[in-house]
Amino acid sequence: MMKLAMLLLLPLFAAGEKPLGTPADDLARVHAEPHPDKRAHAALENAEDALRQAREAYAKGDTDGTAARLEEVGQSVEMADSSLKQTGKNPSRSPKHFKFAELKTRELLRKLEGFRDEMSVADRPVLDRVAGTVQRIHDALLEGIMGKNK
Repeated sequence: MMKLAMLLLLPLFAAGEKPLGTPADDLARVHAEPHPDKRAHAALENAEDALRQAREAYAKGDTDGTAARLEEVGQSVEMADSSLKQTGKNPSRSPKHFKFAELKTRELLRKLEGFRDEMSVADRPVLDRVAGTVQRIHDALLEGIMGKNK
């Protein structure tokens, strides 16, 4: 009976939100992934979570928390980029993980732009810096995928 209850309740617990750690904890957990492909995927998922948490912090008036989570977004996208480079794969010949990253960074850019519209002008510089980093990496991913086969 106890096993049945655990089997039924486990998905409910798993669907809950991950506990809020510090940005350094979240990035360390992602960096611990030994496979570069999976690390890139996890880093992009972490970037999405960090952006959601930044929006929540901003809604509560926590500008320091917002800035920390936005920085985490940028660091996560940079980690994904470096992890994809560590695979040694050519993006135009093996585009699977690179295309996933390109789509995720495009989605992040769209969400960052929407968040920027909600922010006051005084709070935007940190977001603009992060958006610039994400845009640079997105452009490089797209260029790599669309580039010539080597």
